[in-house]
Amino acid sequence: MDDQSVVDVGDVRLAYRSWGDPYGSPVVLLHGLGDSAASWEAVGELLGREWRVYAIDLRGHGESDWPDDYDLDLMAEDVLGFLDACEIDRAGVAGHGMGGVVAQLLAQENPDRVERLVLVETPPPFPGAAGPAVTPRGPVDYDENAVPAVREELDAPGPERARGLGEIVAPTLVVSGGPASGLSQARLQDMAALVPDSRLLTLDGGHRPHETNAAQLVQEMTEFFTS
Repeated sequence: MDDQSVVDVGDVRLAYRSWGDPYGSPVVLLHGLGDSAASWEAVGELLGREWRVYAIDLRGHGESDWPDDYDLDLMAEDVLGFLDACEIDRAGVAGHGMGGVVAQLLAQENPDRVERLVLVETPPPFPGAAGPAVTPRGPVDYDENAVPAVREELDAPGPERARGLGEIVAPTLVVSGGPASGLSQARLQDMAALVPDSRLLTLDGGHRPHETNAAQLVQEMTEFFTS
């Protein structure tokens, strides 16, 4: 059973879910574009058996505030503010899709705050490598204004995004969803090669292995966090 809470970070109120012992070692989970913390529910429940887990609704998504400004750097700043507000000195950080890019930026700019980094089906920082956009089939739980702003950054990242991967000092696990993924497997390999201390893991499950293959992902994350 998860707890749902909110915390004020600057001018933005962030909603989050949490699992596990409040005094356990912290793990922070970041969702993809057009998603929410709910997408991490299966992983959060399983990780919560051993860790203190926080899954954040990023700005413009879920129960968090929907402000006027959206970009990946702002989201990374929000996550840093979340760590400060919750008095979390260092954490394992995992991100899916867009959330993985946010996690990368956090790790690059604040290496003292990220213990280990997990990038799940994260768009590689190369033009045209972000995969196809997904069209929602029903009502959405996010600010539709956030999508074009962030999607533009994912589709056409500047060269600094790739260079920044070389600044990540945290041990990093790059997770691919395998042949069913919409992301280029070769480009994911290229991305992993740019991170100094990283390895690439392929799981079945396509673009959403944190939902379709949660148990195996948690097993791999636990081994990675404790290695």
